[in-house]
Amino acid sequence: MYRQFFLSSYGVDIEKLVFDVEDWKKRTIMIPSLPEQEKITLFFQRLDNLITLHQRKLNNVKKLKAGLLQKIFPKDGEDFPEVRFPGFTDAWEQRRLGELAEFSKGSGYTKNDLTEGGSPIVLYGRLYTKYETVINDVDTFVEMKENSVVSEGNEVVVPASGETAEDISRASVIGKSGLILGGDLNIIKSNQEIEPIFLALTISNGTQQKEMSKCAQGKSVVHLHNSDLKQVNLLYPKLEEQQRIGKLFVEIDHLITIHQRKLKHLQEQKKALLQQMFV
Repeated sequence: MYRQFFLSSYGVDIEKLVFDVEDWKKRTIMIPSLPEQEKITLFFQRLDNLITLHQRKLNNVKKLKAGLLQKIFPKDGEDFPEVRFPGFTDAWEQRRLGELAEFSKGSGYTKNDLTEGGSPIVLYGRLYTKYETVINDVDTFVEMKENSVVSEGNEVVVPASGETAEDISRASVIGKSGLILGGDLNIIKSNQEIEPIFLALTISNGTQQKEMSKCAQGKSVVHLHNSDLKQVNLLYPKLEEQQRIGKLFVEIDHLITIHQRKLKHLQEQKKALLQQMFV
């Protein structure tokens, strides 16, 4: 029937076709018996309700994460967050990030180097379009070059360039070894005082994010260098509290991923059934 709508339409631009009602009235369409129509309708209503339910669950978890991120890091000029785990009462410390980590850069790969298979690679553009806080799985591959930078695990990566200061004021943790770290990535290897997941979270959401945004330079494309990152004033609690914060958001990200996968599966199932159920 969808094809019939096109046959009864005319025009040059597919997005601006004019529907010919009189032509449509002359066409013959195939429909099942009324009881079968009712069963098909009921089935898709239930499927749509299920899709809506999982979309709502996904939105609620994302809202929960956003709300916690606003309260679990101290606001500007403060040493205590609004929300804390029980048992933690000390003020957060402040030091320059350059005193707490080592810095390096990724190796120079571009989109033109991508292949269907090969060695997995983390590209900077995916940090603000695909990945959550911890990166374990990637779907981009290249043929490995000499002198490539390969992850050992627990590196914090920050985009070195982007379209806006907000784009590059974010970070993720490389969750495992063996991933190539592409060009335009600033790589931070924190010392034993700083938990990598906590560092990525606070860079992306705490007062450090605003500080990094101010450091970003450029017009059409903005850049952020390791020399800028070294000067960032990092506000952090004791290691145990950092670990608790990191674990909480890893669990929330896992829940978000589960709902996203379930939602995608239901949407694909509906699309496939619609194609198969109608002539």
